[in-house]
Amino acid sequence: MIADALSPLTPFVTDLFVPRYQPCEVGRWRLQVAPILLSAGYWSPALMTTDTAALMRREADGEYRCWMSMTPMEIESQEIGVRAATGHTVVMGMGMGWAAVNAALRPEVTRVTVVELDPDVIEVNRNVGLFDQLPAEAVAKISIVNADALEFRTDEPADTLMTDIWLPINGDERMEQSRIMARNTGARRGYVWGQELAIARRARSLGLELNEATVARIVAEFDLPLIGPELPDYPSLIGRAADKWLKDV
Repeated sequence: MIADALSPLTPFVTDLFVPRYQPCEVGRWRLQVAPILLSAGYWSPALMTTDTAALMRREADGEYRCWMSMTPMEIESQEIGVRAATGHTVVMGMGMGWAAVNAALRPEVTRVTVVELDPDVIEVNRNVGLFDQLPAEAVAKISIVNADALEFRTDEPADTLMTDIWLPINGDERMEQSRIMARNTGARRGYVWGQELAIARRARSLGLELNEATVARIVAEFDLPLIGPELPDYPSLIGRAADKWLKDV
């Protein structure tokens, strides 16, 4: 569940499924595990985690950059979409597979289509035995497609669309690109990674207080059937995420 204010020494706890990961390397991708980590959440303060896995990509300069991790920030910034997933769920961007497997574990979800551009990312998840950790009925729901998220089209409309193909979390291009993905999949509703920061940035540019009316106005501008605004405390959650992660305006 979404974390409230906690002590910095409080261990991070979630009722969502966190797979077991072990180090591996495929192409320019490396999955590594930190025994103990203290890291900030998306809405919560810094929390302690153990055996925290991270997916790193080797860049042109030879340095590795983190693309995803099982930190409180990553889990909290995707959990609204995961918890709301129903029917045919399309996940754009595989990452470490966390959103896809948690969607598949939901009885309300009948099918999960994962779209990933880089075949090496798919291979990393195979190597760590991600799907071996799931019940057979959850695995049977999942299909993986090696394709460009901006070009992929579904064979049937998506009931839920989750889009997460960007770095960093703070950027507005995702709303326009998510509209393309929503159109191509016929999505009835969707959750965009970092949508709270896009809403907060737009509210600041308009000089508006973050409240239900402001959120509704901005979501209408985005022209996306976003999951999240129906939550009673959503403006407050947006504010908490923006205070921690929105540093550019």
